[in-house]
Amino acid sequence: MTTERIVGIGAGALAEKDDGLATEDMVLNIGPQHPSTHGVLRLRLVLDGERITSAEPIVGYMHRGAEKLFEARDFRQIIVLANRHDWLSAFSSELGVVLAVERMLGMEVPERATWTRTLLAELNRVLNHLMFLGSYPLEVGAITPIFYAFREREALQAVMEEVSGGRMHYMFNRVGGLKEELPAGWTVRARTAVAQVRSRMSDIDDLIMGNEIFRARTRGVGVLTREQILQYGVSGPIARASGVDFDLRRDEPYLAYGELDTRVVTRGEGDCLARFECLLEQVHASLDLADACLDRLADLPPGPINQRLPKVLKVPEGATYAWTENPLGLNGYYLVSRGEKTPWRMKLRSASFNNIQVLSEMLPGTLIADMVAILGSMFFVVGDIDK
Repeated sequence: MTTERIVGIGAGALAEKDDGLATEDMVLNIGPQHPSTHGVLRLRLVLDGERITSAEPIVGYMHRGAEKLFEARDFRQIIVLANRHDWLSAFSSELGVVLAVERMLGMEVPERATWTRTLLAELNRVLNHLMFLGSYPLEVGAITPIFYAFREREALQAVMEEVSGGRMHYMFNRVGGLKEELPAGWTVRARTAVAQVRSRMSDIDDLIMGNEIFRARTRGVGVLTREQILQYGVSGPIARASGVDFDLRRDEPYLAYGELDTRVVTRGEGDCLARFECLLEQVHASLDLADACLDRLADLPPGPINQRLPKVLKVPEGATYAWTENPLGLNGYYLVSRGEKTPWRMKLRSASFNNIQVLSEMLPGTLIADMVAILGSMFFVVGDIDK
């Protein structure tokens, strides 16, 4: 963390101009940290005393050029790139790419694949939210919750690892369905894991939401208005915490969401506490959806879980846009094909990129002590910003 001092007339000086006293504005650089930390984001803050007068989020330190790499890989290979920009939502990120390709091909996916994709997407959503439910209290000084959150994550990680072979980068989606059939007895073990997590979520709830210090650090802090959300294209739990009642799973269903009763969690306060509450309640809603998917899978007759594809997969010439309700917000995939085996262009609209830009309006006027609480409540993954 480096600082530089710029001599100027700050707000403090204006308050004391009768005495002719000038203050100094300080430019404070938060980050960038080493890539081995959980994110490389730089914030350039201008401070007048302890109050932030302006903030500029500076991104790009982890940029891998994924969109350019898509152009040199075929439609099977791009999945491995797509699931890495938001490493906490890998399954959901894979999903958007294969949905775009399948739409271009006019391909019908087997029903078992559709319901299994929906189930795994919701389990992935819970895994994502549990990480932030544990790490955010850590940002404001509460150490214990992260151990509870990881206990629940491990129960779900076990079933995700069993079905896909991966713990973070699942690589289980394929154009036309999923990689392979579910292991024997897996749905029973998945149902047990979901019930186990649901029964123990009250531990996290009681530990955090009943903590007076946590509530004091987050209530009324970092308020994000509905107007700011619409201006910056903020989405996901952050937008819904400010009263924006929009969720693609309900409002423009894909996969099997049109047949499910998707409960959309909203709050009206728009502060750090509301964003945390949305995330916590969304875990319960997603566990309910997972149970509904397991019920439907139990009723489906045996059948294929993928489509047979040609050795060389070529997508017809044209363009399409597919979007999904990822755990962190709206992800969009603009695919352009010229009839070849590789995309001519694949443009990603990642949720975290838009969400983090609104910091330039949220942080000014707040105290530097509240900056960490606000930053942590934005629930972003830096790879999802930089792609």
